[in-house]
Amino acid sequence: MAPELPPLPAPTRAEAELIDGYLDVVDTLGRINPAHQGDTCRGLRATRALVTKAIALRDALSPMHRRGESELPAPTLARALRVLDGERRTARVTLPPLDES
Repeated sequence: MAPELPPLPAPTRAEAELIDGYLDVVDTLGRINPAHQGDTCRGLRATRALVTKAIALRDALSPMHRRGESELPAPTLARALRVLDGERRTARVTLPPLDES
């Protein structure tokens, strides 16, 4: 049985869109990462999609900036990212561990 996840903090609509947009970009970058197994066609499709996802991320941040929000509530957003499996998803963007064999 899977462990119960902590409750998701209640983000504003803009914060939720920021989190969703960020994870979309991270997932797409993970598909492009040349250090991971994959084919060029998959990487090319993901690269094309990245532009659209980056625009959506910008559009999520813009209302917050216009409202004068100069700081992100990082602890709250980090908790939300963890609940949404952000640690595993962001790991695809980094280099895999060095194979010592």
